[in-house]
Amino acid sequence: MRARDLAVEYETVGLDHDALDAARLLAENRLPALLVLDEQGAPKAILPASQMVRLLVPGYVIEDPTLASVVDERHADRLCANLTGLKVRDCLTKTVPPPAVAAADDTALEVAARMAQARSPLVAVVEKDKAGVRLLGVITASHFLERLLAATS
Repeated sequence: MRARDLAVEYETVGLDHDALDAARLLAENRLPALLVLDEQGAPKAILPASQMVRLLVPGYVIEDPTLASVVDERHADRLCANLTGLKVRDCLTKTVPPPAVAAADDTALEVAARMAQARSPLVAVVEKDKAGVRLLGVITASHFLERLLAATS
């Protein structure tokens, strides 16, 4: 199997996409992460759902989780308001690593190696030509496992 055969359509967002809308995409589609594209449409970063959750939690609670018990439910239910006015670029950590990217002709083992090395829930599959980089799709870890397990049956 080649990366192009494993790639599927996947939700992407741009750096200037609204953070609250990005959180909705994650939640409504139950995605492990979103692929963030740069202004030219090339993979720029992966925004894990866990990072979005981290942005909802006040810093003092992250430093001392026992303080979570003193926040009443009325305030806890409005944590997503912390995303209001933010863009996706604001949600990325300053040291965000580049996303795992596979070429269209990469083998399944090459894809697995990139995914494992980056500890990423997804790998972007791209095709490069004179015009630039074109996103073909994404391989998620769960879809990848499903395809490999089907091949062993």
